[in-house]
Amino acid sequence: MKQNILFEIKALYRDNFRVTGFSFGKGEKAACIVGTMRGNENQQLYACSQLVKKLTELEEKGKIAEGKEILVIPCVNPYSMNIKKRFWSVDNTDINRMFPGYSEGETTQRIAAGVFEKIKHYQYGIQFASFYMPGAFLPQIRVMKTGFENVDLAKKFGLPYVVLQNPRPFDTTTLNYNWQIWETNAFSIYTTNTSRVDKKSARQAVDGILTFLSKQGIIRHHPKEGYVSKVIESCDLVSVRTKHSGFFQSFVTPGEEVDCGKVLAQIIDPYYGTVKCEITSPVHGTVLFLHDEEMAYQNTAVIKIIPEEED
Repeated sequence: MKQNILFEIKALYRDNFRVTGFSFGKGEKAACIVGTMRGNENQQLYACSQLVKKLTELEEKGKIAEGKEILVIPCVNPYSMNIKKRFWSVDNTDINRMFPGYSEGETTQRIAAGVFEKIKHYQYGIQFASFYMPGAFLPQIRVMKTGFENVDLAKKFGLPYVVLQNPRPFDTTTLNYNWQIWETNAFSIYTTNTSRVDKKSARQAVDGILTFLSKQGIIRHHPKEGYVSKVIESCDLVSVRTKHSGFFQSFVTPGEEVDCGKVLAQIIDPYYGTVKCEITSPVHGTVLFLHDEEMAYQNTAVIKIIPEEED
């Protein structure tokens, strides 16, 4: 393993801003794995640390394929991690909305440009991502439909679901989208949590990456038997929204199968403590995403369901 500073900005009043990478093997740029970009992504950082640990063990045993290089970047935004702020501490901008970056632009644009210059030529790009809304997911691979996506490759991670997403206008400035435009096969891995560490789903994600790298001949490793991934379109997911704001009390968990009409959650009045409304399932299916904050606002998508296919 080699540890390198991939990008650095000098600071006036604190330690310099540095993005650190860990490389394994030597040769063609085979795979790059990126972790935390936001200051609350503790789960993503933890998962990356476990991947670094495992790849270090494999390299010591000579199990990185000859002529292949793997790069792992655990954290792209250490400043925000240090102060537990989700976005850039000065102007509240999101590094993952700045790609491919601009070397003469604002700070987050320069960070994105400096990092992307180092990683844009890898054959495979994998990002430990987090959702823009707070909540818990079923482990999944997400792929943007740019015309360059490869669904068959996404299935090789062996995670339960592969979600295909049509890019929205703001998605064109994300790492995943730009990796694909620069002809990298790009995938986003979503684990159960973001700010809280879930060791089980982190281990599942790391096993999925090792399985993928093994199937692509980048490492020599006996992969664990995973899932036969189900491919779904993000537009087919059913969003269940709140009619009122208040305390959110759920009665289901991600992965749970629900019937049409089942009570999924309640909204509790924050003043009176009474039930303002019950949230019921409009379809029969499986819970993919569940809001996990104490409060929910009116018309918020608090649950996303994979509808069961009709016979």
